Amino acid sequence: METSSDLSSMIRLNIGGKKFCTTIDTLTIREPDSMLAAMFSGRHAMCQESKTGYVFIDRDGKHFRHILNWLRDGIAPSLSDPDCSELLREADYYQLLGLKDGIKDLRREVGEVEAELTRVDIIKCIQSERVRFRGVNLSGIDLSKLDLSLVDFSYACLRNVFFSRTNLQCAKFRDADAEGSIFHNAILRECEFTGANLRGALLAGTNLQSANLQDACLVDCSFCGANLGTAHLQNADLTNANLEGANLEGANLKGAKLKNANFKGANLQRAYLRHVNLREAHLEGANLGGANMTGAIR
Repeated sequence: METSSDLSSMIRLNIGGKKFCTTIDTLTIREPDSMLAAMFSGRHAMCQESKTGYVFIDRDGKHFRHILNWLRDGIAPSLSDPDCSELLREADYYQLLGLKDGIKDLRREVGEVEAELTRVDIIKCIQSERVRFRGVNLSGIDLSKLDLSLVDFSYACLRNVFFSRTNLQCAKFRDADAEGSIFHNAILRECEFTGANLRGALLAGTNLQSANLQDACLVDCSFCGANLGTAHLQNADLTNANLEGANLEGANLKGAKLKNANFKGANLQRAYLRHVNLREAHLEGANLGGANMTGAIR
């Protein structure tokens, strides 16, 4: 029999139309520094649906069951690569750092194809004056917190590589396959990503100032809070990309695909937006002052 305390601790959630029931303990104990823990800490007033009592969160609910299972059991789910990338974006949004680490560990263990070099090999190589890893398979290895500035990764296979907090200033990634890689808080100033595949990559908090991303596949990428000032994004595919709060001042997005791209709160001052379909993008709260939107669909 349920007591009044049991009922008071039960939480009903509506995540993008999908309904879930859980408890305050589940949402707050395992990841106490997460957004969910903060929401249900009792410090904030919650907006509930008047008739049903559900708390609505405007996110895709597809993977929220995995998030709840992680919060209950502490076991990261084994998923396909695209689903894994999607779950990483949700974990990033909810600030579930433990889940993000768990997913990274699984990816490192499972690695689709064994890398040709190790982290130690890379460290030895970068001690030389000019380093090239053109066409090399480095899938799944951890290259976080290294100084890889000026390194040439053109045509390399970099799937699920960890570049978190790495200095990659002026590095070259032309036509590289970096699908699902983690660049969180990396320095990518003036990098070349022309024609690169970055589908599902995590680039939140990165510095991409003046980087060249022309013709790059940026589908499902997360650029939350990234600095893309004066970046070159001509003809890039930003379908479903999340650029919430990003700085794109002076960036060139001529001809870019922006279907379902999230620019909420982004800085697009003086951005070059000619011939793009802005009607398909989410621009709530974005600053478009001085932007060139000649020929854009609005």
